[in-house]
Amino acid sequence: MATKTEMPVLVGVDGSEQSLAAASWAAEEADFRNAPLRLVIVGDDPSRDGEVWETLSDAAEQCRNERPRVEVFEEIRHGRPIEELIWSSAEAQLVVVGSRGLGRVAEAVLGSVSTAVAMHARCPVAVIRDRRTSFAVGPVVVGVDDSAPSQVALQTAFDAAAARRTDLVALHVWRPVLAEYSWIEAPSGAAWFSLDDAQRELAAQLGRWRASYPNVEVHEEARFGHPVEELTAAASHAQLLVVGHRGRGGFERLLLGSVAYGVLHHAECPVIIVRASHTP
Repeated sequence: MATKTEMPVLVGVDGSEQSLAAASWAAEEADFRNAPLRLVIVGDDPSRDGEVWETLSDAAEQCRNERPRVEVFEEIRHGRPIEELIWSSAEAQLVVVGSRGLGRVAEAVLGSVSTAVAMHARCPVAVIRDRRTSFAVGPVVVGVDDSAPSQVALQTAFDAAAARRTDLVALHVWRPVLAEYSWIEAPSGAAWFSLDDAQRELAAQLGRWRASYPNVEVHEEARFGHPVEELTAAASHAQLLVVGHRGRGGFERLLLGSVAYGVLHHAECPVIIVRASHTP
């Protein structure tokens, strides 16, 4: 079985502008990771494989032209896009999909499956909304709590920042537990944390990662507010946002699992979703 570093970056394509943007981003990411790139198109009508192959070849040629150092492979799969991409994710280090797809190949409309793939794939998933050139600059932003998915997200984010030679913004969204009769309901088992407590927790979690990535400049931010709103705002000028999925921190201020869906729909920059079972 191939090791993680030998596994490809896998991107689902369908001929739409969204999937071509995803393929372009995936080629760049494969270049960063020194990994091969695997383009997959899913259809359910073998009689159309000629048309499908043309669509796939056009996307592959684009990737080869943009990233000549990256080894590119193409594959047609037959079945349902969600099931096939999730199945294929077991043999990938990252799956990349567009946020919407309205391409010539109607059987592979990625816009209808991107959320499902992001939530259920067996490796981290990057969802690409746009081809904006502004995504090539700015920091990597990562949402932090003390959950297992958050720790995996931190490693993914540090790797991404190091590869891009850019800064990392580690954001913890803090929600205070108010008085007994407050109209804001406190999470069950919540502790009485102040903003200073949240900042200390954040600094403690980042300590070992700073030591492992001395060349990455880290900016720590503890904010008060709603996680989706704050993460989306922090990533408005970022080139990448990384969040954990289904993570529930001990101090229960940033429920990353509950916000992954929200940031996928509201963040403008590429978003990588990771779970505790994903090992970079």
